[in-house]
Amino acid sequence: MTPPTRILLHEETLEPSFVPPKLVRRDTELQLLYRRYREALGRGLPYHLLLTGGIGSGKTAIARRLADDLERGGRLRDLPVRATYVNCWRRASDRTVMLDLLRSVGTSLPDRGYGLSEMLDVFEQGLRRAPAHHLILLDEAAALVKQGTKLVYLLSRSREVELGSISLVLVAAEDLLPYLDAASRSSFGVTRRLALAPYDQEDLTEILAARAEIALRPGSVSREILGQIARVAGRGGDARFALELLLNAARSAEDAGESEVTSEHVRRGKGSLLPTVTETQLESLSTNELGVLLAISRSLKGKRSSVASQKLRSSHAALLEELGGSPMSRTTFWRTLKELERDGLVTLEAAGSGESSQVAMDELPASYLATLLEERLGLARSSKG
Repeated sequence: MTPPTRILLHEETLEPSFVPPKLVRRDTELQLLYRRYREALGRGLPYHLLLTGGIGSGKTAIARRLADDLERGGRLRDLPVRATYVNCWRRASDRTVMLDLLRSVGTSLPDRGYGLSEMLDVFEQGLRRAPAHHLILLDEAAALVKQGTKLVYLLSRSREVELGSISLVLVAAEDLLPYLDAASRSSFGVTRRLALAPYDQEDLTEILAARAEIALRPGSVSREILGQIARVAGRGGDARFALELLLNAARSAEDAGESEVTSEHVRRGKGSLLPTVTETQLESLSTNELGVLLAISRSLKGKRSSVASQKLRSSHAALLEELGGSPMSRTTFWRTLKELERDGLVTLEAAGSGESSQVAMDELPASYLATLLEERLGLARSSKG
């Protein structure tokens, strides 16, 4: 038996923890931060930063890439830069964060039995044994800050409290400064903040293309399919979701023994991650909506991710003839499409002047949805007889 074609060659590079060698569509922000840190460290000063952005906006990847770049090329006078990353979602108290920081300087303490001040003394001893400028990244920092942390003040004022040479980066989905005390807030000033704008569909397509080049067999996914995935994830600008969807679609294609990722694999992967269409929702649709959705599903059964609205209207007219129904006017057809878009079942993409709009359906495999709709329309037709 011929073994199935491999599509996922380096699956781990699609995981959220993987930091790619190049940050697509975030290189401008990365260069800005690197320049700020190099300038500050060159003057012998620490630099504290609040980095914010929505889920999947690339903030963790930027922070970790910045840390790697500074470890390679940054110095504070004669001190090398050493970076420590802590996810505060898992370490949501000052003491548990300190346990990670102690390990980063080659020291460990039991989980219990020591207060924060004692842990800080041991941490300072570890810093003195191997002098360096420490860049501490506190990711998901809201989990720590909203509990009334003292650690942000101590780390951002490390010189004043004789704790060593430290730059602090807080990474969060929201602005944390309102939750900090005035002294801690002043360490970040007005300019030491960077808020990342959400990715748009074009950004996500470029990110997916770059990651697919690393993760997948060459030629196994087309630009059109990457655009479809970006369209699905683009509603929230979430690159993590886009990469997870690409991973699931590739797995689906491999499981089916296919050599290429198609639109159906994307829909199947999307339905397994974030199902949005239920049979209950189909029950609420009018006969017109069911018919148009069936025409879309039939049109997209192959490898296509979208269909021109003009071609779809012709397919729908043929379907109505099959069902023995009356033709639908252009106005009614377009209004029905807009209702399906409002319900989140289809996506309409405007085309250029004189061209037909594109209609996409990303929620369920088209073949599966067509079967459901054919059953419902068959029942509706029987009930009219």
